[in-house]
Amino acid sequence: MKRETIALHGGFDCDPATKAVAVPIYQTAAYAFDSAAHGAALFDLEVEGYRYSRIGNPTTKVLEDRVAALEGAVAALAVSSGQTALYYAALNLAEGGRNIVSVPQLYGTTYTLFAHILPRLGVQVRFAKSDAPAEIERLIDQDTRAVFCETVGNPAGNVCDLDALAAVAHRNGVPLVVDNTVATPILVRPIEHGADVVVHSLTKFLGGHGTTLGGIVVDAGRFPWREHRSRFPMFTEPDASYHGLVYCEHYGAAAFIGRCRSVYQRTMGAVLSPMNAFLLLQGIETVAVRLDRHLENARRVAEFLRADPRVESVNYAGFPDNPYYPLVQKYLGGRACSLMTFEVRGGSQAGARFYDALRLFKRLVNLGDAKSLACHPASTTHRQMTPEEQRTAGVGPGTIRISVGIEHIDDILADLDQALAAAA
Repeated sequence: MKRETIALHGGFDCDPATKAVAVPIYQTAAYAFDSAAHGAALFDLEVEGYRYSRIGNPTTKVLEDRVAALEGAVAALAVSSGQTALYYAALNLAEGGRNIVSVPQLYGTTYTLFAHILPRLGVQVRFAKSDAPAEIERLIDQDTRAVFCETVGNPAGNVCDLDALAAVAHRNGVPLVVDNTVATPILVRPIEHGADVVVHSLTKFLGGHGTTLGGIVVDAGRFPWREHRSRFPMFTEPDASYHGLVYCEHYGAAAFIGRCRSVYQRTMGAVLSPMNAFLLLQGIETVAVRLDRHLENARRVAEFLRADPRVESVNYAGFPDNPYYPLVQKYLGGRACSLMTFEVRGGSQAGARFYDALRLFKRLVNLGDAKSLACHPASTTHRQMTPEEQRTAGVGPGTIRISVGIEHIDDILADLDQALAAAA
């Protein structure tokens, strides 16, 4: 099936008990066992089934299967937020004394996790000078356990060269982990370009309505853990916490997700509720249609802003003179994402006047909503970073980040026009 069809039908035909065509909400904490032997077999992973909704839930499984199918993956694990997805993915690969190499253009909370939280657990994150593959490779050593990037940087708008980054990671025996939140699998499937693990904040474009938190870890099922057993013994050697289970032997190609669920979801418990899984599935059904409107509106907005003398600069990868324009053609089918940044002429004070004057655009820190949203990253999402770190991430003191929604384009442009008038 094509991705637009998978978004509607992936992972579910109808409810076997009632023949309902809508995914049921299995709002239950636990599941009954047929016998003591059946319960033991479930907990030993000898038979398929459900034990407790912290470990697995039928509603959530449809969401996992659908996103895995959208990304062209073997398996996925849905969790409570995008940050949880990233946290679990990192912990599943890197232990104390090891490191992860990352591009510098990151979402602010991702940067905080990498720069301040993981180091407290003994995992160092090395930030390259740029997203150039050569800069990434320069930082990889024998203790590196992953390379990380965002397909489209938030809010920098850079587009990473996935093929080249995958080649660098694999040449050095480590997986490539990609945050595909902004682009979504409708625009690009990172796994088709060599990514081994993909994470999403489902809260954003896939959910699409600003109502529901959720995240997901997606496993390509292609990384050769056995070939690199000295780096990743957690997948190839017995796990004492699970009766000596060897994840590569038990789960095969889905060893990464199997361990992520068994070790981190089971014991740390940042679980996605069945109701949230249901709501996110509703959003995913229309993601392809919504993206068409998002992207066309964004193109019109970028052209409007660039032509306006009240605007100092516009960072939009869909312009032919943008350095990432060739990668937009290669990876995004020529369609730049609806996330962009710009600077209002007159500096940070003019930017603040513009921001405060917005009427249609909602002032908040989310993105990917059906509604148009605006954010001042330096004072919100990237506030914990130093000015130099902000600049590296693509944030200036007067930068305005907008996520262009699906309202009528005339109303979007009218709101921007009146806010620019207030700023001037």
